[in-house]
Amino acid sequence: MSCECHDHCTIESRGRDSVSNPAWRRALWIALVLNLAMFVVELAAGLQADSVSLLADAVDFAGDAANYGLSLAVLGMAVVWRSRAALVKGLSMTAYGLFVIGKAAWVLHSGTVPEPLTMGVVGAIALVVNTGVAVLLYTFRTGDANMRSVWLCSRNDALSNLAVMLAALGVFGTGSAWPDLVVAGVMAALALSAGVTVVREARRELAAVPA
Repeated sequence: MSCECHDHCTIESRGRDSVSNPAWRRALWIALVLNLAMFVVELAAGLQADSVSLLADAVDFAGDAANYGLSLAVLGMAVVWRSRAALVKGLSMTAYGLFVIGKAAWVLHSGTVPEPLTMGVVGAIALVVNTGVAVLLYTFRTGDANMRSVWLCSRNDALSNLAVMLAALGVFGTGSAWPDLVVAGVMAALALSAGVTVVREARRELAAVPA
């Protein structure tokens, strides 16, 4: 069948090109392992320091690891499976945003102030990891939509780490939890917005797939 007039065929051919690139698969595996490791580190640090922004970043690392795993799992599969994977990603992002909002509300109610040193140090480590992953994936930034989205995700995560470090500085300077809560709130809002967008797009693609 000709692919000239069928978007799904174009997507399928791009998926096969991704599978045939061992460097792409290797980069995804490295990114997956690093994100899982940072999820564990930031989860423990966020709980120890009572930092909502660290917990938000930890859950973001978990979501990224799941995204890399899904990207590996559906490489070369039919477009319907990649759309279903995107739906899972979107729902996960939405759940992450709701979790962060709930945790922020709890901290606000309890009046807990996070520990800024732990926030700053772990945020710096996370920045190094995300920057490394972004550099690793930079080569593939002009590939298909999946490749571009994975690289952009890593680049944006590095910016989130900078925000966590700024929140740590704000907590240190003010002795208040508000800088931490503000950064966490922004991260949650972005996650909810992106999650809703991805779910909507995935459902549109699934509706367009012939039964």
